[in-house]
Amino acid sequence: MASRDLGLRLRGRRIECEALDQLVATAQAGRSSVLVLRGEAGIGKTALLEYVRGGASGCRIARAAGVESEMEMAFGGLHQLCAPFLDHLDRLPGPQRDALGTAFGLRAGAPPDRFLVGLAVLSLLAEVAENGPLVCLVDDAQWLDRVSVQTFAFVARRLLAEPIGLVLAVREPCLEHELTRLPQLEVGRLSDGDARALLDSVTPGRLDERVRDRIVAETQGNPLALLELPRGLTAAELAGGFGRPDARPLAGQIEQSFLRRVRSLPAGTQKLLLIAAAEPVGDVTLLTRVAELLGVEAAAASPAEAAGLITIGTRVRFRHPLVRSAAYRVAAPQDRQDVHRALADATDPRSDPERRAWHLANAAAGPDETVAVELERSADRAQARGGVAAAAAFLERAAELTSDPARRGARALAAARAKYQAGGFDAALELLDAAELSPLDEHELAQSDLLRGQIAFASTSAGAALPLLLKAGKRLEPLDAGLARETYRDALYAALTAGRLPSGAQLADIAKAALAAPPGSKPERNDLLLNGLARVIIEGYPAGVPMVRQALDAFRTEESSREEGLGWLPFASRMAHNAWDFDSWSMLSVRLVALARETGALSVLPSALLLLVSNRVIAGEIAVADSLVAEAVAIGEATGSRFFAQYGALVVEPWRGGEAATRQAIEALTRDAVLQGEGKVETATQWASAVLYNGLGRYEEAYIAAERGCEHPQELGLSIWSMVELVEAAARSGRPVPAAEAARRLDEMAQASGTDWALGTSASARAQVSDGAAAETLYREAIERLGRTEVRVTFARARLLYGEWLRRENRRLDAREQLGAAYEMLGQIGAEAFAERARRELQAAGETVRKRPAEVRTNLTAQEAQIARLAGDGLTNPEIGAQLFISPHTVEWHLRKVFAKLGIASRKQIRTALLEGMPATS
Repeated sequence: MASRDLGLRLRGRRIECEALDQLVATAQAGRSSVLVLRGEAGIGKTALLEYVRGGASGCRIARAAGVESEMEMAFGGLHQLCAPFLDHLDRLPGPQRDALGTAFGLRAGAPPDRFLVGLAVLSLLAEVAENGPLVCLVDDAQWLDRVSVQTFAFVARRLLAEPIGLVLAVREPCLEHELTRLPQLEVGRLSDGDARALLDSVTPGRLDERVRDRIVAETQGNPLALLELPRGLTAAELAGGFGRPDARPLAGQIEQSFLRRVRSLPAGTQKLLLIAAAEPVGDVTLLTRVAELLGVEAAAASPAEAAGLITIGTRVRFRHPLVRSAAYRVAAPQDRQDVHRALADATDPRSDPERRAWHLANAAAGPDETVAVELERSADRAQARGGVAAAAAFLERAAELTSDPARRGARALAAARAKYQAGGFDAALELLDAAELSPLDEHELAQSDLLRGQIAFASTSAGAALPLLLKAGKRLEPLDAGLARETYRDALYAALTAGRLPSGAQLADIAKAALAAPPGSKPERNDLLLNGLARVIIEGYPAGVPMVRQALDAFRTEESSREEGLGWLPFASRMAHNAWDFDSWSMLSVRLVALARETGALSVLPSALLLLVSNRVIAGEIAVADSLVAEAVAIGEATGSRFFAQYGALVVEPWRGGEAATRQAIEALTRDAVLQGEGKVETATQWASAVLYNGLGRYEEAYIAAERGCEHPQELGLSIWSMVELVEAAARSGRPVPAAEAARRLDEMAQASGTDWALGTSASARAQVSDGAAAETLYREAIERLGRTEVRVTFARARLLYGEWLRRENRRLDAREQLGAAYEMLGQIGAEAFAERARRELQAAGETVRKRPAEVRTNLTAQEAQIARLAGDGLTNPEIGAQLFISPHTVEWHLRKVFAKLGIASRKQIRTALLEGMPATS
């Protein structure tokens, strides 16, 4: 049926039809468009999807629909949509192809990251759309499996320059918050006039006006109710004015109508509808086979089709999901079990073992160990494909079917772990409560404690997780030394993340427990690293840092497995920073980012990128740091987290010296409800303020911020760096005592570390609190040591400080040499406030300072700039798309805009244009 004709039949839906027409037109014009249709049961969402299908001239249509009984089948909804396009799978980049193939059970492999699967689906749909516009229609999204919902939301947020339209219909109320960030269209109720007209159009004979008014009032403008409820009225009721009770909710009334209609069908037809309702894929061949097994004749379908309840063509389709629900609910429990058992018998255990196991579980009348074992196997298969939500459902049902209390507890514990991995924290805690009612052994009890700590870390705060992780570590020590060490590692990492710990969760307690734990089976370097940090906390920085440095040398020279690298490299990279080992910090953070990208480990990649962002800023590569922040932001957008953008900006902006941008980054973090109360946020924001104000020469404000930033030195990291800012701010604001004390503490750490970075920074700090020849000797030592490192920001600042001291000593000629070098370096780096400080000092030293050439800034957006830098580095469009979670087509669309803004004609000119900051000529 033509779209326009169908639109005329959809009474009261002009606004909705116009919006959907626009969506199709946008796809036909070569751009993407997304819309979520929301509304109550029967409001007309499915009819609107049919309207889109009928009007999408020249477009390829892809369809999927959620089914309530299929909600635990991982990637089920996604597979429905993508199955017709799997012949394009080989055209995807290797990691994406492998991830999607593993998710769909087409190949064996490690569990794929769900966002890598999302990127693969995005690339697949974009590949299909290369041959013409594609319109994807997803009905009953509230009943899709969770990972499919998350993937559809991911794809919808990343669509831009592809000829793709995506429409998802969701029944209200829906708790899937992933869909709420997409463009929404509420499908409302019909007006009384449209409702009366629709009712008249489907009611044969004369309709009593009072009955009509009553039906219109009861149905409240719900189209399906208007079409279905009159079918339950007799002719006398329609003509004589007898009303219907309206005590039930509207959806319940509609379903009751369908229940009555199903019950009126012959027994064989009801059995056939039950088979179709229990088999949600719509496989006609399977329906026929099961019907034969249960003795149901093929002719049994005719009455249901004649009643308009079901259509059997290439697929089995119910008129409405409530028909499916009614067909299932009307059956006796024994009949349902018989049907599920027959479906299990008819399902190929090799090609679809998970669905067969699920049918066996629904066929079980009580505990059944054989079925429970099969569910466990299905959970393992689902887990291997990345379907942790499905694995959790299988394990939960397996526990319910287990009569042995010990086995039931172990299965409930495994289900809780899978629920946690799937992000179902409340459900995981409920399963843990259930598991602990069973006689768990000591190892299982320790795992339960560990899981509670991990859930608290993920859902509440790092501080709340610490007591639980510490308890788990103690319990694991005699049972699993390796897991105990990893638990203490995670506890210490959480402690450093939390910063100012709540009472009862003392950092020293965790460190002592880690130090006392027996060594694990992992390489010695892991124990060295953990023991080194523990000694730093308990005995002081000099006692532990040599061990940390020794461990870092081993991490640099020895290979790591994927699992060990993802577990230990974040910890090692962070400790390299704390130990002032810049070379190890650079190498390990680069290695960590590469490993996380290669494996698609998006749980690790954002924090890895932020470690590398800080590293590149200290190296004076602010443009590279910008690029990394943009990648972290892209992941944050994909995962729905704002933290990466906020923290990345906090690291970069203070060095630029823009007060407004820095204050904005600080306020974004401090206002974030999730991060409120985290002590580390206070330290980070105070450090950022101190850097900003020192750069601007506002030393009183810098001192106040730096003093607050280094109040908790046990946090390490930015607390140490706040101490560096404190020396400068205190010395320049006339506070020699706190400046000298901070310089002393920095030197104590530097001597223990022994690196040129540490010793050079310490020399610069001590020079600022010294006089005469001693100060000059220290400044020269600082410049010599820092000049041998890659820490260009620290090196440039040391030259600035030395130049300022020389000018105050009235040694203008010597001052100009240092200040001129500092001015050039800081300007090249992009540390504009510090560069301006150097320029003012040069002028005060009598130098005629030529202003740096005004940079002609392009108006590239952040994403355009990131894509331009990656293209300038030689990455292809698919490689850029994989890194930024967009399709290659969108990359090309952005690059066309980059070329126009930079005034260039080829990728070869990008690097030059970006370096010059101005249009390039060919």
